[in-house]
Amino acid sequence: MFYWLIELSNTVPGLGVLHPFLNVFRYITFRTGGAMLTGALFVFLFGPWIIDHLRIRQGKGQPIRTDGPQSHLLTKKGTPTMGGLMILSGLVVATLLWANPLNPYVWIVLAVTLGFGFVGFYDDYLKVTKQTHSGFAGRIRLAIEAVIAIAACYALVRLGRDQLSSALVIPFFKEVVLNLGWFFVLFGAFIIVGAGNAVNLTDGLDGLAIVPVMIAALSFGLIAYLVGNAVFSDYLQINYVPGTGELAVLCGAVFGAGLGFLWFNAPPASIFMGDTGSLALGGMLGSIAVAVKHEIVLAVIGGLFVLEAVSVIVQVVSFKLTGKRVFRMAPIHHHFEQLGWTEPQIVIRFWIISVMLALAGLSTLKLR
Repeated sequence: MFYWLIELSNTVPGLGVLHPFLNVFRYITFRTGGAMLTGALFVFLFGPWIIDHLRIRQGKGQPIRTDGPQSHLLTKKGTPTMGGLMILSGLVVATLLWANPLNPYVWIVLAVTLGFGFVGFYDDYLKVTKQTHSGFAGRIRLAIEAVIAIAACYALVRLGRDQLSSALVIPFFKEVVLNLGWFFVLFGAFIIVGAGNAVNLTDGLDGLAIVPVMIAALSFGLIAYLVGNAVFSDYLQINYVPGTGELAVLCGAVFGAGLGFLWFNAPPASIFMGDTGSLALGGMLGSIAVAVKHEIVLAVIGGLFVLEAVSVIVQVVSFKLTGKRVFRMAPIHHHFEQLGWTEPQIVIRFWIISVMLALAGLSTLKLR
């Protein structure tokens, strides 16, 4: 919305005098900061109202798994879920206010975010209404996510209209690019769906998922800004993707809305993110990584999410093949709970790991 003020100052008589002041809205960095502040303020202001309404409507809150850590049955029982609605509402408001509405990358990523958010919302709805920790069938959920992701990747490939749009860029190398052709659509969809579900698996303790998401969003906001700038991308010798710089605004909105949500999600949480938020935010990170051609770097910056997902896969495969479990409980944050780590210890240490992984991922921008 604010972006249109610039255009109005150029076309509407009498507003030209405001042009020097309004010109600041052209800068992505300024609008990213505005999106951060807007997202945070929106969730701060409307968060308590949303929590109260969700608590009233959900009654018993999110059902707690009986096969999970027994302490959760005492400390987390009755806490409302669907807190992702707070994040998504702040994200959408901030993005619509500060992002360039003519940029197709913004709408593609926003569509994936809201599409995955709707899938997660329906899953949370079934859990709450039926008071069971299992939502609707996993295969159906994955199929819907895949359709959304494939459509988004197809749009991204068509939008690029060059060989790079369907290529996989290898970090640490200047000119190593694998042209996957239309197979890239399936590869990109795998990245998006995988990211969504990896973040979903990480969301098991108060504040555990939202801070790594915020760290990843900040990292990819910087990457998007650099990739979308011809001067910076040439200096760093990374592939230039015109238009993707605007995704930094969306990443800023996520960071701001995440800060607001963390205020209410910090231990002991007043509300859980739920699948509504975790699937949406994971899908968003995956789609941004595909858009800016840094899919492999996502596995580094989001290494914590990868670790959580791999721990579940290893646990399931090991139990089916040998009848034995590798971890005391999966995902891996529950394993550390069973070892006697307190919840704040796990959460803060995982945050530290996320920061270190983000720094490692960002280092690939220069090490080429």
